[in-house]
Amino acid sequence: MPKGVKKQNLPSKTCITCGLPFSWRKKWAKEWGNVKYCSNKCSKNKT
Repeated sequence: MPKGVKKQNLPSKTCITCGLPFSWRKKWAKEWGNVKYCSNKCSKNKT
């Protein structure tokens, strides 16, 4: 992601556990394709 990108223009996904949308985060830059959950809580409460 280049610097200076507005938050509204960041890519987003929907969490498969809670169904809420979440946006790209810098810590997910290398693995954005594999991110499925919005938080650790959702990843632990998979159903």
